[in-house]
Amino acid sequence: MNLEEKQISAEYMYKGKIINLRRDKALLPNGKTATREVIEHPGGVCVAALTDNNEVLFVKQFRYPYMEVVTEIPAGKRDKSGEDPLECGKRELKEETGATAEKFIPLGKLYPSPGYCGEIIWMYAATGLSYGEQNPDEDEFLSVEKIPLDEAVEKILSGEITDAKTQAAVLKLKLLKDSGRL
Repeated sequence: MNLEEKQISAEYMYKGKIINLRRDKALLPNGKTATREVIEHPGGVCVAALTDNNEVLFVKQFRYPYMEVVTEIPAGKRDKSGEDPLECGKRELKEETGATAEKFIPLGKLYPSPGYCGEIIWMYAATGLSYGEQNPDEDEFLSVEKIPLDEAVEKILSGEITDAKTQAAVLKLKLLKDSGRL
């Protein structure tokens, strides 16, 4: 069965610093048309950094859309859509936590909201950490904490850690660690 839709037209409704919003007309597999609203985003990266003591580095920061402080792993958007995800991950880990890593292990990519957003988040695990100074963006206020891996998993399962990219990356990290592949 053919599931693909084809773009007929695109109209930008908003172009911003981080996102663009467009309204497309799409041709459906059955020959009919539909309107699709799409948010364009350059994509991002998250890093589940594991210490030698089996702790994961987390940051807490206020997330304006939810009007609350969210606990998540270090992450950030690519400076441009062509930026190498691994280089972005290294930069974000250093900026947000002051940490650098000897080893980065790809954990795959995540589509956070495929119904309307084209954002892709590349996920990495990082080990062999060393520490320096944080250098967050001037509009970024966060605190860093270490949470034991098993405790982090429990916080995910209990609903205390709600961020999707954090849930996926930490659970993948736990599976890799327990299987001896990390």
